[in-house]
Formats: sequence, structure tokens, C-alpha cells
Amino acid sequence: MEAELKKRKSNAFVEILDTTLRDGEQTPGVAFTPEEKLQIAKALILRAKVDRLEIGSARVSEGERIGVSNILSWAEKHGVLDRMEILGFVDGGKSAKWIHDAGGKVINLLAKGSEKHCRIQLRSTPENHYAKTAKEVEFAHSLGLTVNVYLEDWSNGTKDDFGYVYNFIKVLEKLPVARIMLPDTLGVLAPDATARYLEWIFAAFPDLKVDFHGHNDYGMVTANSLAAVKAGVSGIHTTVNGLGERTGNQPLPELTAAIHDMTDRKIRVAEKQLFYVSSMVQTLSGKRSSWNTPVIGSDVFTQTCGVHADGDKKGDLYANKLLPERFSRNRVYALGKLSGKASLEKNLEEVGIELDDEQRKRVLAEIVRLGDKKKQVTAADLPFVIGNILNQPISGKVEIIDYQIETRCGVTPHATVVVKYENELIHGSANGDGGYDAFVKALRKALKGIGRTFPKLSDYEVRIPPGGKTDALVETRITWEGSDRPLITIGVDSDQLVAAVQATEKMLNLVLV
Repeated sequence: MEAELKKRKSNAFVEILDTTLRDGEQTPGVAFTPEEKLQIAKALILRAKVDRLEIGSARVSEGERIGVSNILSWAEKHGVLDRMEILGFVDGGKSAKWIHDAGGKVINLLAKGSEKHCRIQLRSTPENHYAKTAKEVEFAHSLGLTVNVYLEDWSNGTKDDFGYVYNFIKVLEKLPVARIMLPDTLGVLAPDATARYLEWIFAAFPDLKVDFHGHNDYGMVTANSLAAVKAGVSGIHTTVNGLGERTGNQPLPELTAAIHDMTDRKIRVAEKQLFYVSSMVQTLSGKRSSWNTPVIGSDVFTQTCGVHADGDKKGDLYANKLLPERFSRNRVYALGKLSGKASLEKNLEEVGIELDDEQRKRVLAEIVRLGDKKKQVTAADLPFVIGNILNQPISGKVEIIDYQIETRCGVTPHATVVVKYENELIHGSANGDGGYDAFVKALRKALKGIGRTFPKLSDYEVRIPPGGKTDALVETRITWEGSDRPLITIGVDSDQLVAAVQATEKMLNLVLV
């Protein structure tokens, strides 16, 4: 028995099943269109190299059926149909038939993993539920489906009465079931309990193929998933950005890094694609990740303290294994009241500006002064700060001379713009989905006429100070796709559209050199 457990724990690869398209849609306010589901599925399989996807639930809605069918059609053409899985229910064969008719090959059958759920929610005896589930498995198998079984609320079920779980798996192991999926449905586990409960499972059923499905109610989901990996599970369930009900599911990005860095096991997920997939799902779901979310948060590779910048410069003293380059990102050294000479030097190198010692002192003093006033300075702002301090204001090649943006109820927004570029006036006009979109499209047309283009906008954020005053200064922060790293420019005005125009003009004078 001990040798079998040792062999299980040393099994090299852990499969990742991502359930963003099923469990992730249980996030309040999140519902993906069929087109969005297909886009996310393609990104997870082709770019992120996830092993398996749970792409939806049977018998939910017509939109769900269309979304699932589209993904299955695409998957069949690309030879990955057996990696697409769909949640089904113990419902007299209706789910299994729905999945079969949609073109699916795998059903993840949801059964009750705790006696309390069985008796109270289903008003059934355990023996009756075991029998109904067995009948469901056999019917799905007769349709040619691969069958996996979820034991819902397994963690509480094991804690309250392991005998119920043991007896259920004894029934299932005699049936054509490929995997048993063990959910911590209410996120109640701690790592020691996760490891202990899995040891009980593997001691009783050493040949069982097991997936662990964690939730994050106590903020322990990654620790629990790691405990499950070390205990020898075959698979872990994730969602992109931890989407899911309540506090969400196991986030894919941080689990990928944790398994690679903290265990002897491996996963096939492509680390360099995680930020891309995360950004896509943030856009499509409307749910932004926190600034400090491991791996994909906006600020997780930003050093603020000047001492840290100095230590990195002298020997990467403040770096760990989570190097930004692993995830197609870059280290940033923030400019503010805690900045030191090393932080300034790092940013000067980035924008290609050289200053003498006296000039650096003056610029650094101004950055600290602005930081005291809670004003943020980005690398993109640095040339403008330097110009003002040295009494050499940057005029730039580009000046937005005039613009008119028209928006009206029921009418497509329209913008016209006049730009001065190297002393030549150029004009552009365009319609857009909104006022700023129309402005950008008009600007692109104007610059295209002289053979110049500018980066694609990747994020647009408006910060309004608290207090509710409609005439308060607004900060518009725009992120543009750079050749090697994102470019962030900021504009400030009482009118957020004017602030956006300021930020755009700054960007143009940095990239059109």
C-alpha cells in the first residue's frame, strides 16, 4: 500500500481541468455569449495548453446549447473533442441525452457526496441515490459517453461521515467511471484536512483516478490544491482569475506557478500565455482582478521602495522565482514619495534619457513632492516632468489643436480632429462606438494619411475622487500595447474626455519619434 501511494505521488504530470465556462459562469453578473465561450475555449486549449475544459451545463438554456455545440464542433475539427466536458445531472438520462445530441463525448455527472445533501436536498436514502446514480452512469455509457462523477460537498461529507463517501465510491468503482471528482464545494477545508481525507480515499481505493475541485471561502484554495497535488491526485480544477460563486474557484495562474515552484510534479500549462488569457477573461466577464492578484495583478511586478530598486540593481536581492518574464510581463519601478536614485535610474533607462547628478536630484525631488500630493508619476510621464523641472517643456511632434466629439441619444457618436504634426495641420473624422472611440478612430485616420500609426489601446480606466462632486478632477489612465512592455499615460481634468485626450497626446509624443 505504501509503495502504491509513493508511486501515485511521484506521477509526473497533473492534469488541469479549467471550468471557467461552467463554474466560472456562476460568478454574479457573468454570462458569456456563445461567441465569447468559443473565444475563451480556443485561448485555453491553443495558447494556455490546458488539458481539459468543462464547457457548460446540460439543459440550462438555448444559449448554453448553442455555445456548447459551437465549441464541440470546433473541438472535433481540431482533434480535441474528448477534452471537452459537460456537467450533467441525475435526471433519468435527460442530461446524458442532451450532451450526446449536442455532440459531446464526456459527462461530468453531479451526485451528492454528503449524506446530509442526500437526505435533506434530495429527500432520499443513500442506497436509493447510489442506485439512481449507477443507473445514470450505465445509461450515459451506453450512449458512448465517458463518465466522470462529482461527489458534491465531498469535504463536508467526509468530515461528517466517511462511511457514506466510502460506500458510494464502492458502488462507483464497479461501474464504467473514468474519474471521481472531489469538490470542496463550500471551501471549508484546510491543507492538513485535504491531505488527510485524500489519504483515506487512496488507502481504500489505491487505483482510483481522482480530481480535486477547490473553492476559496477561507482564502486557502491554492494551499488546498497543493496539498491535493502532493497527495497524488490526477487532476486539479481551476478557473481563469478564480471566477466562481462567492469567493470563487482555484485561480489558474497562481496554481500553475505554485505547482512548478513548490512541488516535484509538473503541468502542461504555458506560463507565458496566462496574462493574455487572464486579460481576455477580465474583458469578457467584466470582472477585474485585484491589483495584487498573484501572477496577473496589475502591480504584482512593481517595486515601490527605492531600497528594493537599489538591491535589484546590485544583485536581484528583491526578486524571487516569480520573475515577470516567465509570464510575458516586465518589472516596474514605481515613481513616488518612496522612490530613490535607483528607481529613477531604472525609469530613465527605460525612456532613454540621460541626466547629470544635479539634474537627477532636482527631478527626484519633484517626483517625491508629487508623491506627497498623491499624484502618480509613470515612466511615460517622466519626460514631461523632466522638461518642466529643467525649464525645457516638451513641445513634441504632435499637438492636438482642435477636436469635436458629438454624442446624442440614438445617433452614432462622431468625432473630428485637427492635429499639428511637425508643423503640418492634418484632419480626420470618424464614427465610433462611443465618444472616445470615435475620437481615436478619427486620430488614426489623420495619422494614417501621413503614414504613421500608434499602438493599440489595451485598457482604459477612469479614477474619480470620493465625495460625489461632479466638477472634481478626474484621472484618466490609458494602457497601450508596447513593443516590449505596456505604455501607460495619464491625463487629469474635470472632464474625463479631456483627460483622455491629454493622455492620448502624451502617448503620441512618446511613440511618434
